Amino acid sequence: MENEYYTVSQINAYINKKLKFDNNLKNVYVKGEISNFKTYSSGHSYFTLKDEKSQIPAVMFKGRKHSLKFQPEDGMKVIIKGKVEVFERDGKYQLYATTMTEDGIGALYVAFEQLKKKLKAEGLFDDAHKKEIPEYPGRIGVVTAQTGAAIRDIITTIKKRYPYCEVLIFSTLVQGDQAAGQIVRQIKHAQEFDIDTLIVGRGGGSIEDLWPFNEEIVARTIYECEIPVISAVGHEIDWTISDYVADKRAPTPTGAAMIAVPDTNEIKFKITQLNGRLNKNMKDMISQNKTKLNHISQKQILKNPESIYEIKAMILDNLVTKLELASKKNIAENKNKLLKLENRNILRNPDEILRMKREPYLRNLDKLNVLNPLLTLKRGYTLTKLEGKVVSSAKEVKSGDKLDVEFDDGVINTRVI
Repeated sequence: MENEYYTVSQINAYINKKLKFDNNLKNVYVKGEISNFKTYSSGHSYFTLKDEKSQIPAVMFKGRKHSLKFQPEDGMKVIIKGKVEVFERDGKYQLYATTMTEDGIGALYVAFEQLKKKLKAEGLFDDAHKKEIPEYPGRIGVVTAQTGAAIRDIITTIKKRYPYCEVLIFSTLVQGDQAAGQIVRQIKHAQEFDIDTLIVGRGGGSIEDLWPFNEEIVARTIYECEIPVISAVGHEIDWTISDYVADKRAPTPTGAAMIAVPDTNEIKFKITQLNGRLNKNMKDMISQNKTKLNHISQKQILKNPESIYEIKAMILDNLVTKLELASKKNIAENKNKLLKLENRNILRNPDEILRMKREPYLRNLDKLNVLNPLLTLKRGYTLTKLEGKVVSSAKEVKSGDKLDVEFDDGVINTRVI
């Protein structure tokens, strides 16, 4: 009997058929740790699921990933629901994931923490980006469900506290897969109106009910909104991503309305207080000014205003008198000096003065002529010099010295023998 042969494809198809008909592998839950997670341009994600002893290749197709509330990462422990089949082309069996949750922690919580960390790193939670909530708004917008306790509480609170404010409702779904997109559209739509403050929120519920306010598209729309936004989602203990990016977070929808508008009764009370303080300040000011006026009115200068210039006039008269006396004294002294000058001899006989000055001069001139060595030479005397110095003694020269003998009419050079 001739042996029957199978092709590789037939073997892989046979094994795959066996696995597909195994009820235990059609709807299986597998727990393990993700490694080598990678998403391709097709949108499909491939990874390995492993434990301490073994591993299995896994794939999650793009169409299945819409249910994920978090981003899978290497090292993350997860529980996967899916099926095990053979990839016939490669002859390898692998896990085809249909759902994925993190082991030990809810998937929504994981997604919440991942988005919170991401947006915080981008600076969307920074106080520097927060806008001030107007103190006295004229128009407030509310993005929430048109029916329900939240909108009733907001409107009732605003009308009670500050009835002068107009409220515009921008109705939207606040839970479910379609809610996030509607919330984004209504926030953008609200910016087309002249609104001072925008409240975005809903009443309480489970984390699944509140989830649209944890969606990234809602968070970024609130952050980019030109109108100051108050986030009011759930109850006081509930925190959503919208609360972090909003300009102000309210613990409840009612709390949002209280933040958005002032209390008319408080305003009236403040006005009454300010009015009382203003009246008191005015009375105090009037009283103080009366006291100052009375004090000024008692001053002598107001009782006798002539005294202002009388004293000045007396001082001026005194100065004029002193000036006249000083002028007369100065004139008299200069007259005396002039008379003394006129009586001096130098003015009466100037020739005598010149003679008296000339005689001492002539006497001194005669003395200089007597001492003049040039006149001595004219009388036949000579002047002997050694190297330019006058020789006054024979002891000052020695044999061989060159001497200059100076006469009245010339010089003779000679040598000592």
